[in-house]
Amino acid sequence: MLTGLALASLLAWIVLLLFWGGFWRGRERFVCPPESAQPAAWPPVVACIPARNEADVLPRTLRSVLAQDYPGRFHVVLADDASDDDTGETAHRLADELGLQERLTVVAPPPLPTGWTGKLWALNAAVGEATQRQPTYLWFTDADILHEPGNLRCLVAKAAVEDLDLTSQMVELKCISFWDRLLIPAFVFFFAKLYPFGWVNDPASRTAAAAGGCMLVRRAAFERAGGLEPVREQIIDDCALGRALKRRGRPMDAAGRAGRVWLGTSGHARSARAYETLGEIWEMVARTAYTQLHHSPWLLAGTVLGMLLIYLVPPLLVLTWPLHGAATAGLPALATWIAMALALVPTLRHYRQPPWLAPLLPLAALLYTGMTLDSARRFHAGRGGAWKGRAQAHAAGRPDARH
Repeated sequence: MLTGLALASLLAWIVLLLFWGGFWRGRERFVCPPESAQPAAWPPVVACIPARNEADVLPRTLRSVLAQDYPGRFHVVLADDASDDDTGETAHRLADELGLQERLTVVAPPPLPTGWTGKLWALNAAVGEATQRQPTYLWFTDADILHEPGNLRCLVAKAAVEDLDLTSQMVELKCISFWDRLLIPAFVFFFAKLYPFGWVNDPASRTAAAAGGCMLVRRAAFERAGGLEPVREQIIDDCALGRALKRRGRPMDAAGRAGRVWLGTSGHARSARAYETLGEIWEMVARTAYTQLHHSPWLLAGTVLGMLLIYLVPPLLVLTWPLHGAATAGLPALATWIAMALALVPTLRHYRQPPWLAPLLPLAALLYTGMTLDSARRFHAGRGGAWKGRAQAHAAGRPDARH
């Protein structure tokens, strides 16, 4: 029995490491194209920012957007989604201070209707204003993201050079405390395992995803895919939009390929907020984890069993080796634990974290399993998908527009 569990876990890791898109290698990193490859004429871009109660971070984050060193026509639309603080006023004041009043428009979305999540409704209001300016690209970025001054220039250059309909950067999250150093690199590792970036970026693969903190979208492809309307109920809206653009972003070619998307890690954009405590990270993950499983108890059960087999069986068999005394279980379990630790090292290196955290991946997996179970509990209690005080999913499986 113990030997069978150890060998099953080892086999699972052999498949993951050798045949699962090289997700653990971290090769898909955003690199700005050289000047020789950049466009001769820079296309117009409008940034769209959904914002709800973001006055505390806007002086840094909105500044980083407004002050982009972009050679082409550029405008910013911020949708102030019924904020309780002075989000809109802060945005206007910052633009005045920078002398960039003409670059910023602040809109107030209409009341949230049934069938839309709050964030997407706010983003849709920004898009509606942005499209009146006829941009070639729409730049979707969250209100709490800091961008390097040349990030937009690099995004547009990459999109133009590689003919991309969606160019998405997984922004860097801060790693300061023990908990975020343990859990944030593991979060990126698990996300890449779920959506191997190499497969996402392959036009011949059906795998699609995106990272909502920073997405540059070709407007023609966005409109061809139906805009935000087809994904209006999605809690994990970035990946839903990535799927829509990859499948319907342009006419299908002879090889059966439609839209072209790219997703990778980046040092050009980072979160202005830190998730330093276990509770803060727990809230972030529990908001959407059960949605990722399509609110299915069967998928939840399978996920929990899979996490136990893949991540927890090996260290448990190693640590209890003196008790069970079965070398046929202990040796493959030890090899598996070493293999999973080594697989995490490239992600730790990207986040500039020490390699001694790698053997703690099973602990991170245990905590994420708990977050997923809690996410299911919240959903069935009518508190699923919370965003800025709104519960956006409940047990009926649809967004809740009453909050």
